Amino acid sequence: MKTALATLLPMAVGLVLAGAALAQDAGKSVWQGIYTEEQATRGAGIYAQRCGACHGAALNGTGEAPALIGGEFVSHWDTMTVGDLYDRVRTTMPQNDPMSMSRDEYADVLAFLLKTNGFPAGGQPLDRRSEVLATIGITAEKPSGM
Repeated sequence: MKTALATLLPMAVGLVLAGAALAQDAGKSVWQGIYTEEQATRGAGIYAQRCGACHGAALNGTGEAPALIGGEFVSHWDTMTVGDLYDRVRTTMPQNDPMSMSRDEYADVLAFLLKTNGFPAGGQPLDRRSEVLATIGITAEKPSGM
């Protein structure tokens, strides 16, 4: 019995600490600077190579590919999470070769989209893990007090 307790106790403590870390991040917003300028710059280059042909150089959409900038784009994602957006982009884009980029490249492109849509940069790069990005809300309007 002591051996089982000695094995389970560290695992339980680890789960509690992990849960506390996620809870601490809960309530984050795109308005809190969740990417860096250099990440968005890298994302701009990747976007130009892998996304611009369909979504347009100015992100305004072409043909059947929707615009990735402006009110319609932001309002579509309003009240969702950055994780929702990241997973959508990662699993469906580029349309002719989904999931063909690294998680870091998808995060860089997403940082570029956030910057282009007026969300501020910060001191830490956008994470590449969906479970972390799922704790960051997208709101079209900047919350008061930010």
